[in-house]
Amino acid sequence: MEQLQKVVIYQVFTRLFGNDNKTNKSNGTKEENGVGKFSSFTPKALKAIRQMGVTHIWYTGVIAHATKTDYTADGIRKDHPGVVKGNAGSPYAIKDYYDVDPDLANVVSDRMSEFENLIQCTHKEGLKVILDFVPNHVARQYHSGAKPTKIPDLGEKDNVHTTFSPANNFYYMPGQSLKPQFDTVVNGEPYKEFPAKVTGNDCFSAHPAMNDWYETVKLNYGLDYLNGKTKFFDPLPDTWQRMLEILLFWASKKIDGFRCDMAEMVPVEFWNWAIPRVKAKHPGIIFIAEVYNPEEYRNYIFNGKFDYLYDKVGLYDTLRAITCDIQTTKAITGCWQSLEGIQEKMLNFLENHDEQRIASAFFARDSWKALPAMIITATMHVNPVMIYFGQELGEKGMDAEGFSGQDGRTTIFDYWGLESIQNWRNGDKYNTSLLTPEQKKLKTFYARLLNLCNEEASINQGLFYDLMYANYDNPHFNADRQYAYIRQSGKEMLLIVVNFEGRDIDVSINIPQHAFDYMKIKPSKLSQPVDLLTGEKLSCDLTSFQASVNIKAYSGRILKFTF
Repeated sequence: MEQLQKVVIYQVFTRLFGNDNKTNKSNGTKEENGVGKFSSFTPKALKAIRQMGVTHIWYTGVIAHATKTDYTADGIRKDHPGVVKGNAGSPYAIKDYYDVDPDLANVVSDRMSEFENLIQCTHKEGLKVILDFVPNHVARQYHSGAKPTKIPDLGEKDNVHTTFSPANNFYYMPGQSLKPQFDTVVNGEPYKEFPAKVTGNDCFSAHPAMNDWYETVKLNYGLDYLNGKTKFFDPLPDTWQRMLEILLFWASKKIDGFRCDMAEMVPVEFWNWAIPRVKAKHPGIIFIAEVYNPEEYRNYIFNGKFDYLYDKVGLYDTLRAITCDIQTTKAITGCWQSLEGIQEKMLNFLENHDEQRIASAFFARDSWKALPAMIITATMHVNPVMIYFGQELGEKGMDAEGFSGQDGRTTIFDYWGLESIQNWRNGDKYNTSLLTPEQKKLKTFYARLLNLCNEEASINQGLFYDLMYANYDNPHFNADRQYAYIRQSGKEMLLIVVNFEGRDIDVSINIPQHAFDYMKIKPSKLSQPVDLLTGEKLSCDLTSFQASVNIKAYSGRILKFTF
């Protein structure tokens, strides 16, 4: 069987990763709190990330976005601070689709070449590059100073006297000025917008609230929202062509994939049209969709042509609830069953920039409690897995950074430094010497688990068999707090058992004859297993169609049997 690669993504918030400034003043400026650079991703840094078993890096926050930092001296238009979230600004309020964030450059005028160098360095270390594409909305004061001269700017040719036209790039509230339900006055100057544009979260009002995506405006893909989302796709809406040009621009930089923000807020017909055109010119490039509506999963895979979708409303929500003792492990089976036929298209994760950190007071409070969930996330199927930078170090996300507040998330709006990442980066350059014993142990676990994803054919291309149905009534197995399944490829079989209980346990797992028939394995020919997570050799005989094993609290076993 041909060796396949399981996609293992390391999402990193680019401006935070290389920031060694420890000031961390709430609402601090770039000058006070510092900022990381493209150049922070040195060959040693990239090699260290690769050694964790990572195949792809998602550099978050690269494309130029609205900010309160003044770069007018570098020829970059200043944003009105009344419609910018945080001093650094949201990376999802794009101000120029053809430029990169000047914060990330050592020399602002060389910022694009510095990013191109980062792509080359990343590839040289055997890693692939994923970039955000934000198709649904842009910053309120969007203007591209870096676009090719022959391409019109978004909104440049719009008829601003109508709410909707398929030829427009934006939606408007004709005759109305934007008047948010909060004060936008800064230094005596209110933010002015006339006519008001529709806000990014489909807020068709000139008075967006604080909880709306007030810093953004909605892009128009030919859907008339005020008339039942009537579709005007022929002739081709102008926005379709503009966004394809942007995708092709970044693909030409030799990136390897796009993570498409809020993809389900853009009509699937656009993706069906655009993605094949990008892939025709750049074969092998992948598209990952942020989609939260399970009823739309198959639509965006089969009609939208996406390679992968977030598995948030499903496996993530279920594993989080189990980790927090809200749900039982019996619910996991329903997760994969609901994805019949598309399981390999789902991206698994336990952390990203939108979600609360595992170790935060809002989630598990302790990174170790989520180890069983992480084992499942990484090994249950052949589909991709992702971790968020600092997850492997137990980052808590409990700082009150500024606009972000103390919400259990690592800020995407503020200038800040993460002590865990700083210590990892500066410990004799990624040798972990400055990490605590707990951080070292956790990082070792993550590195071992993620490396197994591509060391073991049973994980990256093998069959999957859920053992829960055979153990619901098993008195030696708690089907509410343990989960067990098999992965198998060729002459190897992995028995994976996880324990969500806070105590060590001895379990005996029933393995039905049907499992062996399905995998074409005779239990009498199986060797004694080794636990791939620890290297420990165990005595575990399957000839009785049972496997007995001890599992530590909040942990798991990946037992490898060979013919």
